[in-house]
Amino acid sequence: MASVVLSEAEKLYIVHGVQEDLRVDGRGCEDYRCAEVETDVVSNTSGSARVKLGETDILVGIKAEMGTPKLEKPDEGYLEFFVDCSSNSPELEGRGGEELGIDIANTLYRVFSCENSVDLKSLCINPKEHCWVLYVDVLLLECGGNIFDAISIAVKAALFNTRIPKVRVLEDEEGTKEIELSDDPYDCIRLNVDEVPCIVTLSKIGYRHVVDATLQEEACSLASLLISVTSKGAITSMKKVGKGSLDPESIFEMMETGQRVGKSLHIALQKILDEEENLGTSRPKVGFLG
Repeated sequence: MASVVLSEAEKLYIVHGVQEDLRVDGRGCEDYRCAEVETDVVSNTSGSARVKLGETDILVGIKAEMGTPKLEKPDEGYLEFFVDCSSNSPELEGRGGEELGIDIANTLYRVFSCENSVDLKSLCINPKEHCWVLYVDVLLLECGGNIFDAISIAVKAALFNTRIPKVRVLEDEEGTKEIELSDDPYDCIRLNVDEVPCIVTLSKIGYRHVVDATLQEEACSLASLLISVTSKGAITSMKKVGKGSLDPESIFEMMETGQRVGKSLHIALQKILDEEENLGTSRPKVGFLG
């Protein structure tokens, strides 16, 4: 993962500030940086979103393609994740970026393994034979700290934006089944993202923990806790990262903070997505993809 080199004096300054609930950029310990969210930014996808969280820049594209249901779940579709870390950071070139991409993809698989996160049964076309497979491609454009949270926000926004064509299964007299796709671009299936979790990363700095850590703050943290939280505040998964250790009391405090911050994050994100949806085609597109 991308990192910065800090002197001991700089680290001490950041740690002492966190103890006083005053971070270098003026935020409190439970405050996120300003986030920019834009959906429908890539034309040849079923759904897409771009999220800028501070200096971190994420682009997600979702492509819906027909496939065969998995043997263990014959009446469900499924999601496939691919993460490309082609960031400008030299540390993310080659093998370093590849390993980080695999780690992020595995984390997303774990987050979405929760049974109710996405209604996979709605992606089934014909049990045991045909289903929709959602290929979720994540592109890390720039790394400015807290990439897991930014990616989870972008994935949820892209799923909200995803439109899957409605299909009909026709059967002739001989029992042969044919699939007919609707020609109407507005005749589509929309996914319910109410239960899609967002990741809240809590970084332990000194005796306190912060959310949405910058690269400088990540350099001062020896251990972090990744918590996936639903809009109702339910924790669906946890993962500890970093070389340091976390005592049980700290973990419980971080879980409580994650639930509280996660619920606020979902509310703010859903408000932005609904506002953008209501604008329809009249909304202005910003950024280099506009």
